[in-house]
Amino acid sequence: MKKFLYSYFSIRERGSTIPRELVAGTVTFAAMVYILAVQPGIMKAAGMDPGAVFTATAISAGFATLVMAFLGKIPIALASGLGINAYIAFSVCGPMGFTWQTALAAVFVEGIVFLIISFCGIREKIVQAIPEELKKAVALGIGLFIAIIGLNGAGILSVGGGTPVAINSITSGAPLVAVIGLLLVIVLYSLKIPGSILIAILATTVIGIPFGVTTIPTGFSFISIPPAPYTPLDIISGLKSVPLVDFVVVFFSLLFIDMFDTVSTLAGVALQGNLIDKKGNIINCKEALLSDAIGTTFGSLIGATTVTSYIESSTGVAVGGRTGLASVATGIFFLLALFLSPVFLLIPSAATAPALIFVGFLMLGAVSNLDLRNVEIGLPIFITMLIIPMSYSISEGLAWGFICYTLVKVVKMKWKEISLATWILTIVFLIKLIFVRL
Repeated sequence: MKKFLYSYFSIRERGSTIPRELVAGTVTFAAMVYILAVQPGIMKAAGMDPGAVFTATAISAGFATLVMAFLGKIPIALASGLGINAYIAFSVCGPMGFTWQTALAAVFVEGIVFLIISFCGIREKIVQAIPEELKKAVALGIGLFIAIIGLNGAGILSVGGGTPVAINSITSGAPLVAVIGLLLVIVLYSLKIPGSILIAILATTVIGIPFGVTTIPTGFSFISIPPAPYTPLDIISGLKSVPLVDFVVVFFSLLFIDMFDTVSTLAGVALQGNLIDKKGNIINCKEALLSDAIGTTFGSLIGATTVTSYIESSTGVAVGGRTGLASVATGIFFLLALFLSPVFLLIPSAATAPALIFVGFLMLGAVSNLDLRNVEIGLPIFITMLIIPMSYSISEGLAWGFICYTLVKVVKMKWKEISLATWILTIVFLIKLIFVRL
């Protein structure tokens, strides 16, 4: 077995060892397992059962990460993406009026399309055609979006009386517990303690007990058989009554976000781990993108939102992870976590809010190396990152961002800098804003 592992994953060739890979996989799991606590609470707002969502999230994360391990052979872990899940729960299943079944049907269709374009090798080319500033603007907007969701979920932020929003008292109850949790995250992360976000979530859950924020049910047990996930029939039923235009808008938004998010994550982790070939390309890039698409397609059929590569994989790479064996360890841990469902379902929104707020902060790293004083760069970014959280809709932010980008380029007579893909997307979004009321 040892000989097989070294050979299959090219462990020696990448300058690693089996123990180092297993440690890296464990560290990556600790850095991103918070999604098992956050996802059920977010999707509950869409009308989904938290227990079923937990199971779907753990299974899809474990499955997709193992596919990445054996097909992509790189140390990348996957799970339902933050930001995309909030978009589905609070926008698609909110103002747009979709059922969660229809929303996940859109995720399923997205996964199928990704499988096709990833297999054909054109996914990277499509991403390259999108203006870099708009890619980063979406990351910034999503960061603010999930931070606001965290603040609202903890009761810190609410709809105001004389103002659009208001900050509530943080001296008691859920808001106070959330603030304590945020301080814990900041301290632990600053000290570079592995799994700092998960540790803070669990500690905050315990702290919430005397405050009455965390409620322990009668007969509580740490370990149990996981709740049943949803079935493909539940999801496919969402295609029976679909508002076509809205469905296309949602599908495109999911496609766009996942498309460049995955490629950006792969590029960042690959550069950190020197997983680049002699031509400067990501090792096994096509296989990695296929793994991501397979994960999304499979996950949507059991109740998971878009499965995507996690930047937290960089924590495993930082401690020496270089091969798919690290992903094997991460994937197995996600599957084992299924039997800890009572623990994760016990966690209140006040304990997950600090994670959302802090991850939102981490996503602001996309703003680096951008000249925001340049109106051609700064204005589209500003408009996009402003509209996404204010409208609770990533598609709205994308629409305004693309239109603003194209308008500024046209005004400055820089027609040649606008790609064909950007022209097409701008026209699509203009039609959406003018004729489609969401």
